[in-house]
Amino acid sequence: MNKTYQNDYNLRHKDIQKILIERFGGRDLETYIKSDELTIVISKSNLIKVINFLKEDKDFQFKQLIDICGVDYPNRLERFEIVYHLLSLSLNQRIRVKLSVKDGDMVPSIVSIFEAANWHEREVWDLYGVIFSDHPDLRRILTDYGFEGHPLRKDFPLSGFTQVRYDDAEKRVVNEKVDLVQDFRSFDFESPWEGPEYNNLDKNPDKKK
Repeated sequence: MNKTYQNDYNLRHKDIQKILIERFGGRDLETYIKSDELTIVISKSNLIKVINFLKEDKDFQFKQLIDICGVDYPNRLERFEIVYHLLSLSLNQRIRVKLSVKDGDMVPSIVSIFEAANWHEREVWDLYGVIFSDHPDLRRILTDYGFEGHPLRKDFPLSGFTQVRYDDAEKRVVNEKVDLVQDFRSFDFESPWEGPEYNNLDKNPDKKK
């Protein structure tokens, strides 16, 4: 961005911030500008009203939903943050809307406002387990059928619970519990896949026979 455009961009952020505070201020809505980006923090009860206002108001026209994503903070009471990124083509302006919910809380779906939210909300459900009420087809979208858990939660094991492999005997792909044999090996941080015994074998070649 050139300097003039950047200044105009920041001024529009302040105008948007002022209008939102006047319209929704005091009703579970906060705003802040950081790194030249405007973020709106709301409660889930205000979500539909705020998103609809940002889209339909003639001064805003945030008619494009860029994405919806989740963030997991296991130590917080309201563990999950749901983040919405919107774009106004008429203003050439971006805005971020965030809300926080507890594990098990339901978030209103915005599919009725943005059809593109359908797959985005399915992705958040699949990876974090956040439920969107009134979603027309809330099912997994990235993980496989029968997958257990939600893999982007911080307490989800890195190895997962199941693994997929091709079984030569059965001539088909099988699902089975993860079996990580290396977890039970002795590591010496020099050759972790051979174990500490390899040093002694090198010093005593007779033991190799």
